[in-house]
Amino acid sequence: METPRRILLIEDDPAVAQAIRLALRGVAEVDGFADPDALPAWPRGYDAALLDMNFRPDQRDGSAGLDAIDRLRAADPALAIVMLTVFGGVAVAVEALKRGASDFLLKPWRNDRLVEAIRAAIDLTARQRAGEAMSLDAIERHAIERALARADGNISHAAAALGLTRPALYRRIEKHGL
Repeated sequence: METPRRILLIEDDPAVAQAIRLALRGVAEVDGFADPDALPAWPRGYDAALLDMNFRPDQRDGSAGLDAIDRLRAADPALAIVMLTVFGGVAVAVEALKRGASDFLLKPWRNDRLVEAIRAAIDLTARQRAGEAMSLDAIERHAIERALARADGNISHAAAALGLTRPALYRRIEKHGL
């Protein structure tokens, strides 16, 4: 029998955390924390992490989430991190990708996309732990593919989600043969 997958969820809103648990039922066991400061010093044994970017009502700059990415990456460099942000947090999402997050979802999310992102993150963690770490080009290609899929092929929306101009995205699409 296959070992159940474990997801580390860091989300301060109990209703959002419960919705995530319900959406991932049957996909993975979810261990939740309301604040990144409550995490163990070395969170190990997870197949992926799902991380909110803001944890206080008066703080919307994503700094707590970015700091949590740094801590998670230091504790387990192979752990794939999917971050959650609101639409206005696209710049924070781009910074999170630069710091090592593997993907991001905009709130509100569609459950099928959440499950897809978590399954991809679990697979990425497994590959990275097996020594098949992705090159920077592969990470960029993956991010572009995911953004295009989330935007249903709409270049303008995908470019905005990636924090790029349309011409810059077109150049990268051509570079990667997409």
